[in-house]
Amino acid sequence: MTDEQYMRRALELALEAEGNTSPNPMVGCVIVDEDGNIVGEGYHHKAGEPHAEVNALAEAKNLAQGATAYVTLEPCAHYGRTGPCCVALARAGIKKVVAACMDPNPQVAGQGLEYLRLQGIEVVTGVCEKEALRLNERFFTWISKGRPFITLKYAMTLDGKIAARTGDSKWITGEEARTYAHRLRKQHDAVLVGIGTVLADDPELTTRMVQGKNPIRIVLDSKLRISLMATILNPAADTIIFTGLDADKVKAEALNALPNVEVVRLPLDENGRLPIDLVVTVMAQKGITSVLVEGGSAVHGAFRDAGLADRVCAFIAPKIVGGSQGFTPMGGVGSDLIADGWQLDEVEYKLLGQDLLVTGLVRREAE
Repeated sequence: MTDEQYMRRALELALEAEGNTSPNPMVGCVIVDEDGNIVGEGYHHKAGEPHAEVNALAEAKNLAQGATAYVTLEPCAHYGRTGPCCVALARAGIKKVVAACMDPNPQVAGQGLEYLRLQGIEVVTGVCEKEALRLNERFFTWISKGRPFITLKYAMTLDGKIAARTGDSKWITGEEARTYAHRLRKQHDAVLVGIGTVLADDPELTTRMVQGKNPIRIVLDSKLRISLMATILNPAADTIIFTGLDADKVKAEALNALPNVEVVRLPLDENGRLPIDLVVTVMAQKGITSVLVEGGSAVHGAFRDAGLADRVCAFIAPKIVGGSQGFTPMGGVGSDLIADGWQLDEVEYKLLGQDLLVTGLVRREAE
């Protein structure tokens, strides 16, 4: 097997913990002896638990002596809830470490690899680097920008409608696409919608179509119009409601009295709307490292106008609704010129039943 094949196995292992490691990254490790045999495998299961390298070393035992470790992320070099993995690898007698990419965490940032080199261990980097960066894009954004990684997700018809003129939107896509959308919820710490979606659809916003944790549910509700009986307030997950300073105080107290609900009051902007940049700041303060925005046209447009999105996931169904009054995915002010529109990079296409997922990273010209 080649370095790339061993690393791809490590990436597969890392994905076993998808949605469970936040605020830590997903990491996989494969240990290979001098004859090319895999003698140990491991991945980071959950924040606070042993890291991938430690789990792989535990499986390899004394066979780690003189072996090569393939790791999807630079081994950590600091003491947190677990010890530094670079030290564990050196003590186990590993002679070579192949790391897919560097860890941008200031507590690591090259220190793990430098420690290994100082111990006389050969270090190789960049094997399957693109795949490793994609794997932990949410973690990297959280560490480098200090804010959640933001994904805008929507489903639309072939003629660009997310709902008919009546507001009806069920169902645009088929079951395979909807199941994949639930996987996206699992991947993110939180899922965010506007009050319009809550009033129209009464969603639960859980991961019931896949196995995994439910995200924190966030509602933008400037006038606190949400019903006390809304499904999104059920105990399946925590719910945060952002509202204005002048919203009904009695209703806010009633909502706050629910065991899994928190109401956050913010000053509204000159248009009477919740300022997206401030909402994102508060989410960051609460330790939310990633958010999936499943809003309607107005909410998506607000995030776009604020320049706050990292990835777009557009599910396109082979249906045509028609009508000039149908709802489109992206409202707000928008761009005056086509040339000023968002360009997506690293675009991926995935066929889900009859539906097509188009996803890509929002290009950051100035960054």
